[in-house]
Amino acid sequence: MQDSSTPRIRPGQTGDLEGLTALYNHYVTHTPITFDVEPFTVEQRRQWFEEHPARGPHRLLVAEQDGELLGYATSSAFRPKAAFATSVETTVYLSPDSGGRGLGSRLYQALFEALAEEDVHRAYAGVTQPNEASDRLHRRFGFHPAGLHEQVGRKFGTYWDVAWYEKALR
Repeated sequence: MQDSSTPRIRPGQTGDLEGLTALYNHYVTHTPITFDVEPFTVEQRRQWFEEHPARGPHRLLVAEQDGELLGYATSSAFRPKAAFATSVETTVYLSPDSGGRGLGSRLYQALFEALAEEDVHRAYAGVTQPNEASDRLHRRFGFHPAGLHEQVGRKFGTYWDVAWYEKALR
């Protein structure tokens, strides 16, 4: 039995969509972490949600505690062409007050355990720079630097670099 003081990690459910959208929109409107620049409605975010079924290489795991959504991790299509099917892009988003408690690590651990059951060969992650916490998280999970796209996106009037990380899964 799980201690109620410990967040539960589980597959995302339709009922999470509103909370997932609100969490993501925080990053859209307040940070350069994502290069989306306009907040999403729940309906606009529905297709993204549906691209992450409970089984398969494109997963969505959520962390929740006492009905509150604390964060999520996903594996998504890396590129749309068929030969990229065994590669995924991974990401973790935490609610603003959920960082620094190991929750990102727990979400990634659960995500990579789920991906071990799938035909996935490589995982990639793009990290807007600077972001020391995300850089540390990815290195802790065996990612290694795979390149830097300099000033690849402009948000809030500033050009941002994105560091790319790669991890072998098989």
